[in-house]
Amino acid sequence: MGEAPVIYVENLKDRFSNGFNLRFKGFETSIDVGDKTFVIGSNNNDSISSIEVQIYDKSKGKWVIPTVLGTEPKRYEGHSAILLNEDRIMVITWGSTPDDCIWFLEVDTEYVKQQKKASGTEVVAWSKGVRGDAEKPVVISGPSGVGKGTLINMLMKEFPTMFGFSVSHTTRAPRSMEKNGVHYHFTERSIMEKDIKDGKFLEFASVHGNLYGTSTEAVEAVADSGKRCILDIDVQGAKSVRASSLDAVFIFISPPSVAKLEERLHLRGTETQEQIQKRLQNAKAEIEQGKSSGIFDHILCNDHLEKCYDDLKKLLGLDGTTSTNPKPSSKGINLPSKHAASKINNKILIKSETPGSGNPSKNSIVLDVSLLKGGAPSRTRGLNVYAVDPNPFSDSLNGIHKLS
Repeated sequence: MGEAPVIYVENLKDRFSNGFNLRFKGFETSIDVGDKTFVIGSNNNDSISSIEVQIYDKSKGKWVIPTVLGTEPKRYEGHSAILLNEDRIMVITWGSTPDDCIWFLEVDTEYVKQQKKASGTEVVAWSKGVRGDAEKPVVISGPSGVGKGTLINMLMKEFPTMFGFSVSHTTRAPRSMEKNGVHYHFTERSIMEKDIKDGKFLEFASVHGNLYGTSTEAVEAVADSGKRCILDIDVQGAKSVRASSLDAVFIFISPPSVAKLEERLHLRGTETQEQIQKRLQNAKAEIEQGKSSGIFDHILCNDHLEKCYDDLKKLLGLDGTTSTNPKPSSKGINLPSKHAASKINNKILIKSETPGSGNPSKNSIVLDVSLLKGGAPSRTRGLNVYAVDPNPFSDSLNGIHKLS
């Protein structure tokens, strides 16, 4: 590990004793959380900063360089920071694109606690803030030959702009005509193994010596596009996803009977009798797990395809009713490059000054963080943004420490 910059303990105690425990030194901010001070600083190159995190453990009187997980903010001109609660810090970057200016540094969330326990070291994790919410991903499982592929194809045909598939990762070499990022995300085994260790994969498996898996980022990318992600995975994969932090709808497609499933496999005419018997053995175990393991929220029997499809649409709110889940916003947040931010309960008021006047702008922005969902290693969604006239807030801001 590298050596942290020298800051005297006595000065550190004096510097960070205000209400938000925050003060700039260039592009450096510091936040107290319990007995630790988290210093979020910048490494300046050509007037553009990359972000770094260090921790001062006051109980031990020493600096720690943590393992930093998640996708870090892109290079920016500066930042401000504010403690939302005892487990995460909001970081607002300047000079970033509108869709890349709100980030959360998690310091004591469940994900961070798990990673600390697994690694035995200090850990923090970045999560990108996103406006609005997203429809829950849909995990669909069932034994081979049950018809889940047909049901998914029917959904995609009837609702082509509503659903999307995540692109899986694999360590195998691409075949002819396969494109990286389209058919698979092709990656090195060492990279994928590290990402698995860092908790970036929802599920994975080794097949013929190669790793295959679904990353959290791949699922989030579908949500970012405004679509609802469908995961077509086996029961073991569904079990792994259920154990993850992903908030999804789990649906198991069951055959009316094993005998009926065997009949369908024969009608497909794509496998030998030996292969069919092997699939049936696997199917029996999957059906037992699907119905009794508590993994799945819903079980649909595919006795009659059209009826099963209608039942599936009802479960997904596509039977003529309007979904109540808000869509993610494609718009970013146009924050002023120079601003002051104040926290009032679960709202962050960001005020800019009219150039040259020193007066507050009429277009101040409120970030409502009361409905945040998700977090590292994926996005933090549920951020609501609206413009306000700052004057009505003036009385409420008395005594609130200003961030700049």
